[in-house]
Amino acid sequence: MTTTVARVLRVAVAVLIVAAVAATWAEAASRVTVNPFNLLGYFTIQSNLVLAAAYLLSVLLAGRLSPETNTLLRAAATTYIVIVGLVYATLLAPLGAAGGVPVAWANAALHIVTPIYGLLDWILFRDRVRLPYSRLWVVLVYPVVWLVVVLIRGATDGWVPYPFLDPKTGYGPVGFYVVAITVVFVLFGLLVFWVSRFRGRRPEVVL
Repeated sequence: MTTTVARVLRVAVAVLIVAAVAATWAEAASRVTVNPFNLLGYFTIQSNLVLAAAYLLSVLLAGRLSPETNTLLRAAATTYIVIVGLVYATLLAPLGAAGGVPVAWANAALHIVTPIYGLLDWILFRDRVRLPYSRLWVVLVYPVVWLVVVLIRGATDGWVPYPFLDPKTGYGPVGFYVVAITVVFVLFGLLVFWVSRFRGRRPEVVL
C-alpha cells in the first residue's frame, strides 16, 4: 500500500513539474524569444526536471531498475531539490519577483512544493537501500559541472542565472558563494545518505 501511494504521488509531482516548466516557458515566449540555454540553465529548472525524471524512472522501470541505482538517483535528486528550496528561501525570495518565476503558481510549485515534497518523500517512504558514503561523489558531479558552466558563461557571454553568481559583483563574493554552495551540497548529500542508512530496508551495498 505504501509503495503504491509513493508511486502515485511521485507521478503527480512529476506531472506538476512538467506543467510548471511548460507554463514558465510559455510565459517567457509571450514576451521575448526564448533562449533555451538560458531558460533551462537555471538550477531550479534543472533540479526539478531531474527530480521528475528520477521519480518517473522509479515508477516506470520498477523491477528493472536495480534498487541501488534507483536509490542513488533519488538521493541525488532529493539533495538538489532540497537545496533549491533552501537557496530560494534564503537568497531569492527576499528579492521578490526578481528572485522567482513570473508565473505565481509555477514559482510556488518549483521553489516550495517540490522541495518540501522531495524531503518528505525521502524521509517517509522506505523503498530504498542503504547508501555507502563512498558514493557521495556521484551526487556532487552534476552541481559542480553546473557551477563551472555558469562561471564560464558569466565570464564570456555575461549570462548568469542568479545575481549572487554574477562576476560583475566581483569574484571575491562569487567565490564565497561557490564555496558555500559546494559545502551545502556536501552537507545535504551526507544528510540524505544518512537518512537512507537510518531507515533503509536492505543491508548496505557497494555500488
